[in-house]
Amino acid sequence: MQTMLTIYFGGAISGGRADVGHYRRIVDALLADGHRVLAGAVASEEVTAHGEPLDPGAIFTRDLGWIEESDVLVAEGAGHTKRCSAMVAGDAGIELIEYDDAAEMLDRLRAALAKYTAESAGLRACQP
Repeated sequence: MQTMLTIYFGGAISGGRADVGHYRRIVDALLADGHRVLAGAVASEEVTAHGEPLDPGAIFTRDLGWIEESDVLVAEGAGHTKRCSAMVAGDAGIELIEYDDAAEMLDRLRAALAKYTAESAGLRACQP
């Protein structure tokens, strides 16, 4: 049986909200798989490009706590560029999933998440 994970999901808010439906589909799929997803306002269709009605410091503190609580961080990073930043793509510690088709991406994301476990209380890294 696959261990369910606590996942921090990140995506753009201030860069525009054109991808919010896409983010919502990813979060919904992860929730349907039984994972706990900490996404804040990124997948909320009520939040505009101006962001959440919270102080930036409060958002930083909340999200940093969520990241520390999470087993895995999943970030949708390309947005409308269709190409990931070389700075991100060049990090050997990141499993980059480039895609054109959302259904294919979800299959590949699920396969990547299957490599992670949340059995150890302090574990925050990929298990081979």
